[in-house]
Amino acid sequence: MNTDHETFNLIKDLSNTFGPSGFEDDVTKLAKNWIEDSAPEAASYIVEDKLRNLYVFRKGNSEERAAGFGKVYTDSLENDSETDGQRPVLMLDAHSDEVGLMVQSIRPNGLMEFITLGSWSPANFPSSKVWIRAEDGRLVSGIVANKPPHFQTAADRNKPLSVEDMVIDIGATSAQEVREQFHIEVGCPACPAVEFEYCEENQVALGKAFDDRIGCAVVLESLRRLQGEKLAVDVIGTLTSQEEVGERGCIAAVKKVNPDIAICVEGAPADDTFMPEYNIQNGMHRGPMMRCMDVCMITHPRFIRYAFKVADELGIPTQRAVRRGGGTNGGAIHTYGDIPCIVISCPVRYPHSHHSYTALDDFEKTVQLVCELLRRLDQETVGTF
Repeated sequence: MNTDHETFNLIKDLSNTFGPSGFEDDVTKLAKNWIEDSAPEAASYIVEDKLRNLYVFRKGNSEERAAGFGKVYTDSLENDSETDGQRPVLMLDAHSDEVGLMVQSIRPNGLMEFITLGSWSPANFPSSKVWIRAEDGRLVSGIVANKPPHFQTAADRNKPLSVEDMVIDIGATSAQEVREQFHIEVGCPACPAVEFEYCEENQVALGKAFDDRIGCAVVLESLRRLQGEKLAVDVIGTLTSQEEVGERGCIAAVKKVNPDIAICVEGAPADDTFMPEYNIQNGMHRGPMMRCMDVCMITHPRFIRYAFKVADELGIPTQRAVRRGGGTNGGAIHTYGDIPCIVISCPVRYPHSHHSYTALDDFEKTVQLVCELLRRLDQETVGTF
């Protein structure tokens, strides 16, 4: 495994951290602490806004931008003749939230009805374990249950599985117990209760929330590897909130950053478990995937061609995809203004479920590609897009 111990622990901790859409506090806290402890030379400022978006201002680039997020170019490159202080602003984004649940009502017998935060398949829920964030901050274990087969009628067995027919059970026997002993109320969020595992033999990690915590790790590790390097783009890393419910954090963040160009890093669904070989567009151990389109964006053709060219020159294997569904923060970014944007993804098997796989060799190749793009981009190149 090429990934060092600190970065491996970052991936592990990001996966384990509680952070469904709208409740990303622990993720942003973890990211801030990791930068301060493991990559202090990577950032001049770290800013968190009220939507729990995190902005990391790269040291040597963005000091003057941290205060107001205005379109102000700093001369921290000492008015280098090549850039004359006019560096394009690059937004390097990943989203910090994960798909989750929220308590909608508490029945008299203590069972809790819930809604989903983000897109789920109902088939993934029955008998699964979740953590509920109680009002006092602690995590309470529960299981998602539906009517046991012993009590199902023929109509029950033939009925399509629905979230509306499921409940979260924490072992309580009354609503009073749920509220008074466990401090759980309507509106409390929940996420899958899954602990990170790693298989050294094939460099594959098993955990929750790799969509998009593996992308968060790419952003943070890329900033760390580039610390001290002189770049011709002014990089602002963003870990944005609420992507799984409609790119809401990114919609606010892109207005503050006001970038000239953007790279989104995702943990995108792998298709190598069910597609024929000729149609696999995002398989594990095959390198980062760049999508040419999805439902929210037709990827900027000049920028994506440039990214593939850089990858080819470095010998980094890549995958290209055309998706009939799905969407990313790229949709929010590229429609804010005339912002060329690409999405680079680590393959993730079974996202939007409790358990998922991702390969650390794909993570490493994604970091290498992101870093090299940031090294090569400059005002002249961006001007050709």
